[in-house]
Amino acid sequence: MARLAKSLRPLHLAFAGALIAAAPALAGTEPVPCDASLQAREVAQLLFGRNVEDQIRVSEAEWRDFVEREVSPRFPDGFTVVDGTGQWRDARRGSIVHESSKLIEIVLPGGGDDRTKIEAIAEAYKRRFEQQSVGLIIGPACVRF
Repeated sequence: MARLAKSLRPLHLAFAGALIAAAPALAGTEPVPCDASLQAREVAQLLFGRNVEDQIRVSEAEWRDFVEREVSPRFPDGFTVVDGTGQWRDARRGSIVHESSKLIEIVLPGGGDDRTKIEAIAEAYKRRFEQQSVGLIIGPACVRF
């Protein structure tokens, strides 16, 4: 069941502690204009479901290990992890499914390999935790640290 569906599942998440000054714009649009106190950057949001077949498959300890091994080495300058609850329609059963989830938000450093690193994280998660997909949103933002 609760593997991330082939299409991106909507997640209802509270973004407490978010560092982003502007929400990501629609894909394919020009970068957002930033005032002098902010930098124009790209922000990636990765959406991770934690269930397999109606059971939580990814424990907190397994999640921490995954982040330590896969995310931290690729983005050592930092990121934010948010706990959430996802909802999606299981077309096979015709029912609404809820599952625990994690969201990682990364202000991308702007290296040519940013997207390759993000894809590697998503693939590692799918492999390790038997997930069909990992949701991904990338968009422009204005940031300040």
